Amino acid sequence: MKRKRRRGKKSPKIENITQGILKILKSEPNKTFNYKQIAAKFGVDDPSSRNQIIKKLAQLAAKKEIEEKERGKFKIVPNINTYSGILEITSKGTGYVIVDDLEDDIFIPNNNLNKALNGDEVEVYIYKRKRRGKSEGEISRIISRKKHEFVGVIEIQKNYAFVNMQNPKMYTDIFIPKNKIKDAEDGDKVLVKLEDWPEKADSPFGKVIKVLGKPGEHNTEIHSILAQYGLPYEFPKEVEVFANDLDTSIQESEIKKRRDMRKTLTFTIDPKDAKDFDDALSFEVLENGNYEIGIHIADVSHYVKPGTILDDEAYERATSVYLVDRVVPMLPEVLSNNACSLRPLEEKYTFSAVFELNNKAEIKNQWFGRTVTYSDARFAYEEAQHIIETNKNVIPKDISLTGKEYEADEKIANAVLKLDELAKIMRSKRMGEGAISFDKVEVKFNLNEENNPVGVFFKTSKDANKLIEEFMLLANKKVAEFIGKQNPKKTFIYRVHDEPNDEKLAALQNVIGRFGYKLDLRDRKTTTNSLNGLLKDVQGKKEQNLVDTLAIRSMSKAEYTTHNIGHYGLAFDYYSHFTSPIRRYPDVMAHRLLQYYLDNGKSASEEEYEERCNHSSSMENLAASAERDSIKYMQIKFMKDHENEEFLGVISGVTEWGIYVEIISNKCEGMIRLKDMSDDHYIFDQDEYAVIGQNSKKTYQLGDEVYVKVKNADLIKRHLDFTLLGSKQEIE
Repeated sequence: MKRKRRRGKKSPKIENITQGILKILKSEPNKTFNYKQIAAKFGVDDPSSRNQIIKKLAQLAAKKEIEEKERGKFKIVPNINTYSGILEITSKGTGYVIVDDLEDDIFIPNNNLNKALNGDEVEVYIYKRKRRGKSEGEISRIISRKKHEFVGVIEIQKNYAFVNMQNPKMYTDIFIPKNKIKDAEDGDKVLVKLEDWPEKADSPFGKVIKVLGKPGEHNTEIHSILAQYGLPYEFPKEVEVFANDLDTSIQESEIKKRRDMRKTLTFTIDPKDAKDFDDALSFEVLENGNYEIGIHIADVSHYVKPGTILDDEAYERATSVYLVDRVVPMLPEVLSNNACSLRPLEEKYTFSAVFELNNKAEIKNQWFGRTVTYSDARFAYEEAQHIIETNKNVIPKDISLTGKEYEADEKIANAVLKLDELAKIMRSKRMGEGAISFDKVEVKFNLNEENNPVGVFFKTSKDANKLIEEFMLLANKKVAEFIGKQNPKKTFIYRVHDEPNDEKLAALQNVIGRFGYKLDLRDRKTTTNSLNGLLKDVQGKKEQNLVDTLAIRSMSKAEYTTHNIGHYGLAFDYYSHFTSPIRRYPDVMAHRLLQYYLDNGKSASEEEYEERCNHSSSMENLAASAERDSIKYMQIKFMKDHENEEFLGVISGVTEWGIYVEIISNKCEGMIRLKDMSDDHYIFDQDEYAVIGQNSKKTYQLGDEVYVKVKNADLIKRHLDFTLLGSKQEIE
C-alpha cells in the first residue's frame, strides 16, 4: 500500500521541457536564471520536477544551447538555431515561418505558435533539424504584429462576449469584456481590435471598434471584406473638406509654365463604365511624315502636395480598390472624377510623354514634362474596336456610349487606325524580345439595382485595349529609362518583375503535362516562347482559366522598388508606373521625381523612397486580395440563386480533403468534399493529381470534366460546396 501511495505522489514528466526552458531564457535574453526561478515559471515545486529541470539545464549547457554564466545560473546562447521571419498559418492551424536566409520554411506545430498570428514577424527557434521533411521550430518571440484589427461575428453572453473568426487562418476567437462591445447585438458582424493577450489566457482580449451589420447582407459583407484587410471605405471629413477647398480652375499663370497642347487632337479610350479618365492620347502628323503621339496623364501632383493631409491619406491608401460593385478611390471624388479626370471638352493640367514615331514605330524624338490639354472626345473600348474592325467611323447604337448611332470625327477615326497599326508593330517587337502575353479572362457581373448578380460575362482584351496598353507601356518604359540611364545614378520608383522560380516552372510543367502541353525550360528565350505558345494554345479550351491561373502563379510577383532589376514579364530593362496617378500612389511619386530631375534636382533619398515602395507593394497586395474576395462573394451569391441547376465544370484542384471544380460557363469554383462522395472511399493520389476509389478504382483527375450541383452556398464564410453528379462521360 505504501509503495502505491509513493507511486501516486510521483510527479509526471514535464511536457515540452526543452522548449519551455529555452522559451523562458529567450524571453529575457540578457538575464540569468537558476533552476528555482525556472521551476517557478513552470509552476512546479516538487523534487522530481526540480530534478528534471536541473538535468535538462545540464544537457542544454553541454550542447552549448545555453551557457552557465555563474555556478547554477544559466543564460541563452544568442543566435543558436534562432531566426526571424514571417509566420504563415495554414487552414489546419499549424504554421510555417518564411526566413529570407533559409531555403526551406520552418514548420511550427499548433502548440508551438505561442500566440503568434498569421503574418506576424516572429523569432523562431529550430529544435529539430530536417533530415527528410521540414525543420521544426517554436515561436520564441513576436517581433511585431501584422495586424491588430479583425472581422468576425459577435456572440454575447451575460457578462462578456466572444468574436468568432471566419478566416480559417485565425485560429482563435477574441474575448470581449461586456463594457467593450459598443452597440453590437448578438450575431452582428463586427470589426474588433486586439488589445492584449494575457499569459495564461486561451484567447486574446479585444474591443469592438465598428459594427458592420447583419451577416449575409450585401453591404455588411462588402464592408467586411474591406475591414478584413484594413482598407477604408470613407474619407475622413477633414480630408474631404481639404480637397473640396482646392482651387481646381485652369489659370493663365499656370498655363504659361507648361507646354500648351490644347490645339492638338486629343481623346480618351476607356471602359464604357469608367468614371475617371487618367490618360489620353494625342495624335498629329508632322511635316516630315512622322507622327507625334502624346501620352497625357492627369497631373495629380499639381493638386496633391507633400506634407498635406490629402497627400498623407493618398499615401496610406496607396491604391484605389476595385470591388465588384464599387470603387474605393485613392483620392476624393472632387479630384478623381472631376479636376484630375480628363473629361471630354474640358481643359486639364497633364503630365506628358510625347514621342515622334515613324511608320516602323521607331522613336525619333521624345519629350517629358508638364502640359495643358483639351480632350476632343471620349471613346469606349467598344467604339474604338468597331473603328479598328470595320475601318468605318459610323458607330452603331448598340455599342455607342449614348445608345444612339453617331458619326465619329473622321480625324479621330483615322488617328485610331494609325495608332492601332503602330501599337501592333510595338507589340510584335516586344513579344519577339521575350515578353509574355498574359491575356487572362476577367470575370464580370451584370448587377441589378440591389447589386444582386443577374448574369456573368467574361471580359477579354481586344485590339482597342491593346492599343491603349501598348502606348501606356511605352510611356512607363521610356520615363524609367530616361531617369535610370542618368549618370550619376538617381533614385526612382521602378516596377520590377523577377525571373520565375525554376521549381514553380517545373511544377507548372507537371500539371500542364496532364493536358498534353509541354514547356521548353532550357533558357530564357525558350521558356518565354513556350509559355506564350502554351497561353495561345489553351485559348477557348476548357482548361484555359486553370492553365492561365497556374502560369501566373508560377511567375514572381511584380513589386515597387528603387532597385531596378528590369521587368521579366514585359521583357523591359527599365519599367516604372507613370500612367495612373489617380489610382496608384507610386505614379504620383514617379511624377514628382521626374519633374524634380527635369528641374536639375540632385538624387532623392533612396531609403525614404524604398520604404514608400514597400508600403505601396503591400497595399497593392491587400487591395488585390479584397478584389478577389469580392468576386468570390459575388460568385457565391450568383450560385445561391441557381441551387437546383446542373453545371458542367473542370476539376481545377485536387487535395486530400476534396476536389475543386470550376464551372465552365461562369468560372465559379467550389469544392466537393471526399467524405460526401458516397459511392466509394476515395484516396488522394498526389503524384497523379487525382482521387481514386479504393474499390471501384474510379478516378477523378485534374482537368477532368464533371457535372455538379450546388450543395451549399455560404455567403458569410464565402464558401461554395458542390455535390458531384458524375463525370461528363457518365452523364452524357
